[in-house]
Amino acid sequence: MKFLAEEIEEYAVLHTENESELLKSLSRETHANILNPRMLSGHLQGRFLSMISKMIRPETILEIGTYTGYSAICLCEGLRDGGKLITIDVNEELEIFTRKFFSNSPYAESIDYRIGNALDIIPTLTNTFDLVFIDADKINYSSYFNLCLEKVRAGGFLIADNVLWSGKVIQQTDIRIDKDTQALLDFNQMVHEDNRVSNVLIPIRDGLMLLQKI
Repeated sequence: MKFLAEEIEEYAVLHTENESELLKSLSRETHANILNPRMLSGHLQGRFLSMISKMIRPETILEIGTYTGYSAICLCEGLRDGGKLITIDVNEELEIFTRKFFSNSPYAESIDYRIGNALDIIPTLTNTFDLVFIDADKINYSSYFNLCLEKVRAGGFLIADNVLWSGKVIQQTDIRIDKDTQALLDFNQMVHEDNRVSNVLIPIRDGLMLLQKI
């Protein structure tokens, strides 16, 4: 996931606003107790998500892929008073761990945490969203985008994580491309050519595709 020289990344983190004590604890416990802790957004990306949310001041946020809740808490930092974040994850094994941190956060009343298949849940949502964060299984990124776009207000934003996929999106064509990489290649090209959105691919951590609905 790391494309910058380690010293440059460390310098960037040192000159980025500190994460809260709750987020530090969440990060530590995730790395100590949960499989695949690299899935955690982490300090630098978390502060970026928080900043974007504070710029937008969303009333409604949808997150697809909760993991242990780090990014959800970051995104909630920019919610308007009375705002709501709906976060969906298919992994019920993480529910108790994640709910503990949601309950201990200042946003406990603002987070609607749902366990289930996002492809089934998203069509049932009647909300209009100001911000959507996609960070789930890569195979379904294009489906998530198409399901969510109609629920995003004009001028609203979508962010998709892992769009550089550890650099695999630029691997040589004579190397066999795995399904996740191909799904991300297809997604990146699709949204780049979609005239319903404007887009910028930001090489933060594993790549964020920032999209605004026109």
